[in-house]
Amino acid sequence: QRLLALHANKSRLTVGDGQLVQFIASVPSLQEDGKFSTQRYKALVAAQGMSEQMFEARVRQDLAMQQAMVAVGDAAVAGQAAAERWLGAQLEEREISEAVLRPEPYADRVKVTDETIKAFYEANKKQFETPERLRAEYLVLDRQKLLEQAVVSDEEVKAWYRANADRYRQAEERRASHILIRADRNAAEAEIKAAQAKAASILAEVRKAPGDFAKLAKQHSRDPGSAEKGGDLDWIGRGMMVKPFEDATFALKEGQISDVVRSDFGFHIIRLTGVRPERSRPLEEVRGEIAAELKQQWAARKHAEIAEGFSNTVYEQADSLGPAAEKYKLAIQQSDWIAKGAAVAEPFADAKLMAALFSDDSVKSKRNTEAVEVAPNVLVSARVLEHKPAALQPLEVVSAAIEKMLVRQEAAKLAARDGEEKLARLGKGENVGLAWGAARTVSRSFASNLPPEAVRAIFKADAAKLPSYAGVPVPGGYALYRISQIKPHAVDGEEPPRARSVRKQYARTVAEEEFAAWLAVLRERYPVEINQAVLEAKDR
Repeated sequence: QRLLALHANKSRLTVGDGQLVQFIASVPSLQEDGKFSTQRYKALVAAQGMSEQMFEARVRQDLAMQQAMVAVGDAAVAGQAAAERWLGAQLEEREISEAVLRPEPYADRVKVTDETIKAFYEANKKQFETPERLRAEYLVLDRQKLLEQAVVSDEEVKAWYRANADRYRQAEERRASHILIRADRNAAEAEIKAAQAKAASILAEVRKAPGDFAKLAKQHSRDPGSAEKGGDLDWIGRGMMVKPFEDATFALKEGQISDVVRSDFGFHIIRLTGVRPERSRPLEEVRGEIAAELKQQWAARKHAEIAEGFSNTVYEQADSLGPAAEKYKLAIQQSDWIAKGAAVAEPFADAKLMAALFSDDSVKSKRNTEAVEVAPNVLVSARVLEHKPAALQPLEVVSAAIEKMLVRQEAAKLAARDGEEKLARLGKGENVGLAWGAARTVSRSFASNLPPEAVRAIFKADAAKLPSYAGVPVPGGYALYRISQIKPHAVDGEEPPRARSVRKQYARTVAEEEFAAWLAVLRERYPVEINQAVLEAKDR
C-alpha cells in the first residue's frame, strides 16, 4: 500500500472533487433509503477519529492507488498466439473411461504381525495420546441480555426528542433532471469549447420546448445513470453533488431550467422538478428509534457498572462462581468435555479464556478464571469441574486400529503396484480384464470429481494412437484411465460461454503476473523495509 501510494503521488495521479463526491455518495453504508446521508457520513468519520478533510484525503489516496493498479492491469495484454495456444490446451477435450483398483480386494494378501504393530506403536506414540481434557462451569455477562431488561418511559422518550431536535430535522431536498455533455477538465481546449457549444445548442432547444427535456436527455446526455430515465436524478440533498451542480440546483425554483453549468464532469443543463422543504420528523415517527437508542444507552451504562463488580467478585471469591451468579442473577452453565488445542464452541473459542482454564491456577487450585471479554461486551468467567491429563493409550486398546491401518496401507501399495503393471500391459495392447466405467468427456478446465494428478496424467498421455492409457495413485486406490477420443478446441461462429470464461481467466492470470512484476520493480525503485516487530505487536 505504501508503495502504491508513493507511486501514485510521484506519477501525479489525481482524483477530482467530482470523482471523490461520486464515490463517497455511492458507498451503501453511507446511504439511508437509497440516498446519501450526511448524518451517517459524519458519524463514520467521527468513529474513525478523523476530520472530514483527513477522511477525504484518505479516500483520494485510495482512489489514486486504484487508478495505478487498473492502469497496470489494463496494460497487460497477452499475445494473441500465446493466448490461443493456452486456450486450446485448456479447452481440448478427451473422452475417458475409468477403472479403479481399490485396496480392499488386496487386503487378504497382507499379513501384519504383532511385532509390526508394536514397532509402529513405539515409533508413533504421539498419535495415540489422548489430549488433556476438562469440564467446566461458567458464567456469561452479556450486554445484549441486559438490553432485554431495559425499560424506557414515554416521558424519557419525549425529553430526548426535545433535547435532540436537530437530529430529527430533515434538510431541504430537491429533485432534478439534467443533461450532461462530458468534457474532462484536462481535455484539449478545442474539445472543451466544442462540448460547451453543444450544451448551449441543446439548452436553446430545451428553452423552446421545455416539455421535450426528457426526450433530449435520452438523446444527448452522457450520464449513464440518468440518461435512460430522461435525466432524472431523484431527490438530492446538499453535499451529495459537486459544488457547481449543487449551487445551481438549489438556486432554481420548481420548474425552472438552469443556464449551462460547468463541473468536473462536463457541462450540465439542469431542470428542477420538485422541492421538499426542510422539516422535522414528528415524535410518533421516531418514537421507536428513540426508545431503542435509550435502551442501548441504559444497557451500556448498566454493563459498565456491573462489569467491574462482576470481575472483582469472581476474582475475590475465586473458589466458587456462586456469589457472582447470585449477585448478578446469572445462570451457572456447564460445558461438555473440552480437549486442549481442539476446536470448541462459544464461549470457549476464545484463546485467552482457554489459556486461563488450562492454567495451573484453574486446574490444580480449582480457582475461577478472571473475567475474560470473549466478544464485545461479553464477559465470561469459568471454573474447572473435572480434569484429565494427557495420557498414552495402552497398546492393547489401539492394537486393532493400528492393524487395520497397516493392512489398508499395504493393500493400497499392492493395488498401486498391480495398477502400474496393468498400465504397462495396456500400453503394449494387452487385455488386462478391467471393468471400465461409462465414457465421459473432460478438459483441463472442467474435470469435476477428478483429482488434479489424474487430470495431469490424462492430458499428458500420448494422443498419437488411441486408445491410450494413464494411471495414478488416488486416495481410494489406483485409478486407470482409457482415453478413447481427442476433441481439439475449435470455435465455429460465436465463441461459447465456457471458452469466454477460460479466456477471461487467462487474461486475469496475465494481468496478475504483470502486476506482481510491476510491484517488484517498484520495490527496487523505492526500497521497502518491513518492521516485523510492529506487525507481530499488531497481531497480539
